[in-house]
Amino acid sequence: MDRLDKVISESGLLSRRECRNYIRMRRIWVDGRPASSADMKVDSSAVIEIDRKRVVVKRRIVALLNKPAGYVTSTSDPRDRTIMELIPEEYRMMGLFPVGRLDKETEGLLVMTNDGDLAHRLISPKRGIRKVYYAKYDGELTEADIEAFREGIVLKDGTRCLPSDISRFREGCLVTVREGRYHQVRRMMASRKLFVTYLERLMEGDLSLGSLERGHFRELDENEEKQLFMEEIPLPNA
Repeated sequence: MDRLDKVISESGLLSRRECRNYIRMRRIWVDGRPASSADMKVDSSAVIEIDRKRVVVKRRIVALLNKPAGYVTSTSDPRDRTIMELIPEEYRMMGLFPVGRLDKETEGLLVMTNDGDLAHRLISPKRGIRKVYYAKYDGELTEADIEAFREGIVLKDGTRCLPSDISRFREGCLVTVREGRYHQVRRMMASRKLFVTYLERLMEGDLSLGSLERGHFRELDENEEKQLFMEEIPLPNA
């Protein structure tokens, strides 16, 4: 459910201010009746009309892609294959874009949406939403490395990362971060002489890939959307 003025403004027909004026003039109708207010709630099934012409409602979509290696996280690129090639055409036409980035050779969980507000909330380091990665690497993970991650790694350029976690897992390690800097996991590990040879994102919030196969894509349901924010920890000083 979204506000009526938000739905109409996202259609590109009217600004929110214009929407309020049109409502006062009884020029906007919802399900056959004059709209009562700009903040009335409507869902994707509502029939919205402006001057008796139906508005095409832009449906909000939140989806999950299991990204394979070899694709860049971009909506277009003149040189490389992009993740958009893995998205069904009907979804590409709805304005989907990736939330954050996985580098070309990193695989795994990538959230996509056409909702800018939701995307901002997910990628903001102030929200503290965890991202869990599985990495294989060259080098030896020591207790000193684990403690350095807990304290907050300082990168080669002087950037201080938020406290994070690293632990041994199978043939490699699990890394949990709560921000999304450029090549962050690779750079953090390299700062401790741990050189990543394989990287996969397993989780974001409490959302995981489940049975979704590599290279496949699907929409999330309402409960899965909530899982994105279950591990949200406000970080006001981030």
